[in-house]
Amino acid sequence: MSGLSPVVVVIEDDPPIRRFLRTGLRSHGFEVFEAGTGRQGLVEAEVRKPDLAIVDLGLPDMDGVDVVKGIRVWSDLPIIVLSARSAEQHKIEALDSGADDYLTKPFGLGELLARMRVALRHAARAPDLRQNEVFSTGSLSVDLLNRWVRLDGAEIHLTPIQFRLLSVLVKNAGKVLTHRQILKEVWGPSYTDNAHYLRIYMSQLRQKLEADPTRPQFLLTETGVGYRLRV
Repeated sequence: MSGLSPVVVVIEDDPPIRRFLRTGLRSHGFEVFEAGTGRQGLVEAEVRKPDLAIVDLGLPDMDGVDVVKGIRVWSDLPIIVLSARSAEQHKIEALDSGADDYLTKPFGLGELLARMRVALRHAARAPDLRQNEVFSTGSLSVDLLNRWVRLDGAEIHLTPIQFRLLSVLVKNAGKVLTHRQILKEVWGPSYTDNAHYLRIYMSQLRQKLEADPTRPQFLLTETGVGYRLRV
């Protein structure tokens, strides 16, 4: 992250919400820059080089999805969408466009901060993962290079597709992945509408990795949207 204080760019057209975010985030040690339009937000993001961006979808000059796409052209920085749009399709569109997470208004500061911490942890550990190819969270360890999975120190056998599915989640640990994103990565572009494949293999993976598959601790469901691997 940038220096001692993580830098956040808030792209939101509602002044009271911007004020709420500015006050709340600064009180928790963040350096905050603001933009009231999408175009201004793209400029702020490029100039400030933030550690994280918070983007509203309902901006006055352009859709927030286009802001997300604009940032993704040059940066992998974590992006959290805040929006009053609660329909699953809006969430899926934002996540498919490159957002890391989606929080529906009204929202609590505590939940936003928790999601920000997850996104920043994911961004901070991603370079380390590329170097040594080992990921750990709790009692679960995954070595992508040597293709092994251990739970509480015991090696777990996975089929090739199960391992490919887990690998996609590991490479994006902490990030919400939509069903279409996962299907495309694991099975290929022609399988993006075959959601039943994903449900079957996710169930199999949970049977092998979760103490209680009905209450997963690692492989989390984002209802109607996709899955997230807890970090």
